[in-house]
Amino acid sequence: MVLVEGSGTIFQRIIDLPPGCYQYKFLVDGTWRVDQHQICDQENNIVLVTETEFLSTEFSNAEAVQPSTSRVLPWIIPYVGSSSGGSHNEPLLRTSDGEMDVFRRVLSMHLLSTTIYELIPISGKVIALDVEVDVEQAFHDMYDSGLTVVPLWDGNDRQMAGMLTASDFILILLQLQRNRATFANAELQAQTISSWKSCKLQHHRDIIGTTAPIHRRPLIHAGPDESLADVASKILQNNISAVPVIHSVNGSNPRLLHIVCLSRILKNICSHFQHHLGYLNILQQPVGYLPLGTWAVEFSQATGRPLLKLNPNDTLSSALTLLLEAQISSIPIVDNEGNFVNIYSRGDIISLAHDDVYTAVQLNQMTVSQALELTGERGRNRYQTCTRFDSLYRVMELLSEPDVRRVIVFEASTLRVEGIITLSDVFRFFAR
Repeated sequence: MVLVEGSGTIFQRIIDLPPGCYQYKFLVDGTWRVDQHQICDQENNIVLVTETEFLSTEFSNAEAVQPSTSRVLPWIIPYVGSSSGGSHNEPLLRTSDGEMDVFRRVLSMHLLSTTIYELIPISGKVIALDVEVDVEQAFHDMYDSGLTVVPLWDGNDRQMAGMLTASDFILILLQLQRNRATFANAELQAQTISSWKSCKLQHHRDIIGTTAPIHRRPLIHAGPDESLADVASKILQNNISAVPVIHSVNGSNPRLLHIVCLSRILKNICSHFQHHLGYLNILQQPVGYLPLGTWAVEFSQATGRPLLKLNPNDTLSSALTLLLEAQISSIPIVDNEGNFVNIYSRGDIISLAHDDVYTAVQLNQMTVSQALELTGERGRNRYQTCTRFDSLYRVMELLSEPDVRRVIVFEASTLRVEGIITLSDVFRFFAR
């Protein structure tokens, strides 16, 4: 190694390497070490050597976005600019299979080596409801606390017994609406959380009209020593939004420590990689050319599932039923030209607890626009927006913000909705 010109302490060695993935370490005073400021997998630093190919921007977009026939270069990504600025004349870069493999390997090592305990704040509070609380009280408690999911405590068995979510209230209100046009508080006061949970599956079948068997599953939870990889896997595999972190000794005296969701894990990932973006080309790619999210049919990356949309004048009952049938958490609301107006999400149902509005409304007569007026300030941070030319890392940053669960992709000049990217979409892309 030779000294860097002008420095008496910094050494360098230049090696000409063929394209490929390489691992290396530094021998410092007889001890092998890794540089924690560079990409590493706990044991070695990693560098991916590629033959960077610049493509002429004279190629049309239609030509540029076609997948390559090469196994080494599967994507050709055009840079067209983004909502955060940028030139339309910069070169087009290819992203290789090797770069994606390196990113997934480094990400996996990080998630496997980081525990949930490291995400638990030093101070804070967690809320749990007793299963014998009546449904009406639970509804108001969740509204007052700004929660859309809360753990349940069974005092008789002295253990955490499940989770009460916004979806439960959607089912409850739809079921009661089927029985009468409006309903009084007595309907909800007469039913405890425990009694509701016991008949929930039948209500779910009635609402979505399915005859397929639906099984009640045990509480999905995590211990503080479990890795971020394990917890993210539990959330994705069970299609849930959050997992309670419970500490117990030999299964007794359980203590609820925290509620962890994908956004908190994603924030940890963004923090870990924020200084390594120059080494991870995949994080700089425009989301519009990556296989993640749900898109309108006119885009080549459209998935098998359709991009569902609502009109402001659609009824609340139809919106709630659609959320359950499609098994999604939110739906964009667009005007007659397809331009973005707002979204309606499952969590917005909690706003009906304000001033007992749910006791007076008729779900099949209230519009989604009227329902969203009840969310007030609470509804401001439910989503973020981007264009399809914003980078993957930019979308990850948006999704890691508190209370944000999805990013709406629209055309900047018209606000026409082109797609939607959720937290689970990003994590499933990571796991491909």
